Amino acid sequence: MPGRMTARLTLTALSRLASLAASLLLTSAAPVAAGVTDWFKAYEPSAVVSDPYLELHTGPGRGYPIFYVAGQGDEITLLKERTGWYKVRTPRGKEGWVHVAQLRNTLDLDGGTIDFREYGIGEFAGRRWELGFQGGDFGGASILTAQGGFALTPHITVQVAASQILGDFSDGYMGTVSLIMNPFPEWRISPFFGIGTGVIHIEPQTTIVESEDRTDEVAHVGAGVNVYLSRRFIVRLEYRRHTVLTSRDDNEEIDEWKAGFSIFL
Repeated sequence: MPGRMTARLTLTALSRLASLAASLLLTSAAPVAAGVTDWFKAYEPSAVVSDPYLELHTGPGRGYPIFYVAGQGDEITLLKERTGWYKVRTPRGKEGWVHVAQLRNTLDLDGGTIDFREYGIGEFAGRRWELGFQGGDFGGASILTAQGGFALTPHITVQVAASQILGDFSDGYMGTVSLIMNPFPEWRISPFFGIGTGVIHIEPQTTIVESEDRTDEVAHVGAGVNVYLSRRFIVRLEYRRHTVLTSRDDNEEIDEWKAGFSIFL
């Protein structure tokens, strides 16, 4: 795919890919977002302080001063969560932020313990679902990709990706299914290797000589690295070598380089 992305293609191409990415990411992520945000807003769950005291900070961080202390037996209301801190309301109407570590011994209204889950390197290593968005170079053209993966085991993931390719002389779409091997899932900087197959559709833009759209099978091998940042966020760097199985006598070899972000669920 020769050429680089031109300015006149950018707006149309990005809007088309945005719709594609939104369909994939929002469909899968919306229930999770609703489960985190709307759960607090709609139900305002309550808990009972079982430790001798609970320290309320003015903001979500240890650098914020402690301005109030709730006592043992006080019923607190959980209002929202932010990066390991929970905003709570006391019976006296005081609202402040409490670190999740202080909430581990709180009880629900029935006397049962509450699971305040923290995301860290352990959850990164054992992640099951992953959603992401990447951009890069596809044989001299620009490529934008939305992808999702499901981990069969900590070492093996099935990944589905939808891409749009943007060039000076032709545009294209590509869908792939890959098998990703993660030899060291517990590493913060975790390498991976992959093989896969898919379909690529090319739409030439030339008007001087009429060219036909074409659809071909494609196979690829690749490697990359996942870099765990914090919480549920990952930086993903990847290289793929594609072989386009054309209907002509010779196949095409195309290099793809891309980088992006992912979240795991």
